[in-house]
Amino acid sequence: MLLVREFFRKACGNWVKCMTGGSLLKKRLFVTGLTGFVGQHIQSRLQADASEWELLPVPGRYDLAAPDSLEDLWPVMPDAVIHLAGQTFVPQAFRDPAGTLNINLLGTLNLLQALKARGFTGTFLYVSSGDVYGQVTEEHLPITELQPPCPRNPYAVSKLSAEFLSLQWGLSEGWPVLVARPFNHIGSGQKDSFVIASAARQICRIKQGLQGPQLEVGDIDVTRDFLDVGDVVSAYLALLEKGTPGQVYNICSGREQSIRSLIEQLADIAQVDLQLVQDPARLRRADQRRVCGSPARLAQTTGWKSEITTQQSLRAILSDWEKRVRQE
Repeated sequence: MLLVREFFRKACGNWVKCMTGGSLLKKRLFVTGLTGFVGQHIQSRLQADASEWELLPVPGRYDLAAPDSLEDLWPVMPDAVIHLAGQTFVPQAFRDPAGTLNINLLGTLNLLQALKARGFTGTFLYVSSGDVYGQVTEEHLPITELQPPCPRNPYAVSKLSAEFLSLQWGLSEGWPVLVARPFNHIGSGQKDSFVIASAARQICRIKQGLQGPQLEVGDIDVTRDFLDVGDVVSAYLALLEKGTPGQVYNICSGREQSIRSLIEQLADIAQVDLQLVQDPARLRRADQRRVCGSPARLAQTTGWKSEITTQQSLRAILSDWEKRVRQE
């Protein structure tokens, strides 16, 4: 029986290759937030690799908060959607909680309704955040998906709410819906409103003689679980292929590192002497001292593992900012 199944599998594969000029038919993937930090890396990955996913182009501008702009978004229905778009900056969420909820929660609802209206039945991956766990005591580190969420800022509230909405939609509509909870991720192309990108930009400015040797920071003695954006992209694609519908997955390295240590490594790589100066404006409310997540469920389900070292990430970030600072 196994031999018969293998024969038909190969025969069907050969037929598909013949009908497509020698290559397998690709599955269609739509990504919201494609112009953002992670979206750009997904785009680069799928263009560079012989991936089985074909990235669907966006035919025009759209706004998740404006349902009418979503009506003609899909000339061809995608086989899967990765929902990245949203308001991601925690200080902005404190300044404008209503706007953050409108984009992250109601924007997700608008997207789900638009997909349903077009007859979508594919896989929906909602990208949430590890921030939904809130304050976790040290005895509960590393954080697993069994840790009850307890969001401590409006951004995390909006993400957790959209998680529940997406999972409910999967149950009601019969879609395969998965939730990813990425922890801190770093890499080239990130805005300098994020701590490691900000430090890298300032270090490059110091090296190029554009500012003095003082580097402005917030609270840098907290620890975080940092993962390179390339590994984050690999995790999302692995979940599309092998994730279990209805499940939540941490996307993290499983290691905690202090922000201070990463800044010091950046300075060492750049060979820059500097003085760290704390800027009160960079301090965050309701911040947690230690964060470390567990990627065990993701690894066990998909076989994913992180492959990019911290040093590789930091070198890529510095190289990116050297070019960007010259163009400022």
